[in-house]
Amino acid sequence: MDVLSDLLHRARARNAVIRQLIQRPPWSLTYADAPALTVVATLGGQASIRLDGHPSAAAPVQLTAGDIALISRAGRYTVADDPATPAQLVIHGNGRKQIVGDGPAVTAALRNPAPRTYGDGLPGATVLLRGTYDLHGTVGERLLDMLPPLAVMPAGPRTLAVLELLTTEAARDEPGQDAVVRQLLDLVLVITLRAWFACHGTAQPGWYRALADPAIGRALRMLHEDPARRWTVAGLATGVGLSRAAFAARFAQLVGEPPLGYLTAWRMTLAADLLRDADTTIAAVAHEVGYADAFAFSAAFKRARGVSPSAWRQVN
Repeated sequence: MDVLSDLLHRARARNAVIRQLIQRPPWSLTYADAPALTVVATLGGQASIRLDGHPSAAAPVQLTAGDIALISRAGRYTVADDPATPAQLVIHGNGRKQIVGDGPAVTAALRNPAPRTYGDGLPGATVLLRGTYDLHGTVGERLLDMLPPLAVMPAGPRTLAVLELLTTEAARDEPGQDAVVRQLLDLVLVITLRAWFACHGTAQPGWYRALADPAIGRALRMLHEDPARRWTVAGLATGVGLSRAAFAARFAQLVGEPPLGYLTAWRMTLAADLLRDADTTIAAVAHEVGYADAFAFSAAFKRARGVSPSAWRQVN
């Protein structure tokens, strides 16, 4: 499993909720208590997104047909046909809708004409898809650290084809349909992440840049496929067909840290999430992340996190 796939899998970024909005201007919806990661795609018409009260909040961002926005850790944001449109509806994290304005747009936003779909579907409407993910724990934080609060990718041929399929499937009601639309949304998310990093090379974490290198990318895959294995630099070098010195130097140059330093940091990330389960013993967590005994694991965890595993468990 490659590093990005491993992050998405371990962060449990598959428990998505998907909704389609078909709304005629003027309209303005505020999402409060927003999940950790949201995908907003404009399928027709245009929309603006504004982060509300976020430290990094800037001017509203405009979306046109085919554009995709990733909103991370925003907490509260507003999607509207125009930045000047007054707020009409606040949608809370539990699904509760609070009416704060009036007019036909409010009534339309409360209609549910098809599965996962809200709005009136009349000519001139903006069509949006919104998918949300509740990411899990420390691995989820590592994934979110890759992104700014609001990242927008313009329409592209790869995303347009998937979005057209997703909007068709989102309104269908057949056996297994939830699984279909979630997998399509996962595909939109991955393609958008790839496109974002391709356009913003300086924002890429070191390990992401290293994936393009055949040898170091393979080494990262090996570490993520079996993080508990007793890896050595020599063993990794042999596995990718390089000398020990050449491998260590190239890994550190591309990833930004030595191979075993990267492995230890990843193990501690996994351990931090495993410790959230009170039924899992510290010894079992130690074994799961590649330590022979709880003492050695506890020492490594405290060096990495500043607190012992038991103290971490108490506050998380």
